[in-house]
Amino acid sequence: MRFSVSVPASTSNLGPGFDALGLALKLYNEFIVEPSSFYSVEIEGEGKEELPKDDKNLFLMAYRSTMEYLGERQPIKVKQLNRIPLGRGLGSSATAIVGGILAAEKISGKKLSLPEVIDVAFKFEPHPDNVLPAYTGGFVVAATNGDLTYVKLDWPQELKVVIVVPELFLSTEESRSVLPDTYKKEDVIFNIQRVALLLGALQKKDFELLKEAVKDRLHQPYRCDLIPSFWEILTEGYKAGAYAVYLSGAGSCIGALADRNFDQIGQAMCNVFDSLGIESHYLVLEVDQEGAKVRE
Repeated sequence: MRFSVSVPASTSNLGPGFDALGLALKLYNEFIVEPSSFYSVEIEGEGKEELPKDDKNLFLMAYRSTMEYLGERQPIKVKQLNRIPLGRGLGSSATAIVGGILAAEKISGKKLSLPEVIDVAFKFEPHPDNVLPAYTGGFVVAATNGDLTYVKLDWPQELKVVIVVPELFLSTEESRSVLPDTYKKEDVIFNIQRVALLLGALQKKDFELLKEAVKDRLHQPYRCDLIPSFWEILTEGYKAGAYAVYLSGAGSCIGALADRNFDQIGQAMCNVFDSLGIESHYLVLEVDQEGAKVRE
């Protein structure tokens, strides 16, 4: 048995939807798996030098945890073809977790329910805004209160996501450490209003509302200092024609929503990084609607 697991990247928060909104993108990490007499990991692409190839490899950890949950044991060798930048807010960790879970399902011949998938996944990443889109695809709104509740919404087909990828690594732990323990009532209300406006604007395809709808007071104002000239980058994205510009996940990637001028938007934002001596590039990505896949 030899098979591959393909898992999409994701962009989360989309401005005000902190730990609630996630969107799967057509950029994939692929894991080629086959049974073996011992565990081994080979990595190509992103993280080839940095990622562990032993028991601390996240894919293997998720695989072994799932197999233990299923009451099974089977060592594997895996080749990781990583295309999603690490530590940039594009859900690379979620792809490894979801990939490991699906590999265990395939090897064992047993299928987990979605609550069981989430139960295993949350041992490694207790935030649904990346794990769920990676697993289900599409535009996901998630809520947790012990259990997970979510809904997958339609995404306007004409809206693509321009992702600017700077050479700035930010761990989720670092990005969360700058957030306050409490928030002002008016800031919470501000974000609730913008999330509602964002969902309404997308449903009605009133894209002119998106600039206001992606404003945020819960995480971007605190994380902006981790990314040089953050607000200038947003301004240049809007000048080039973006409907919305926001910090992707915990950063350092910056996302823009647009239905035209994709290259101009990406280049305008990259130019700011270039002026600071920070290397960057941009990706123009469509939304993935299918989620993780297992192929023979």
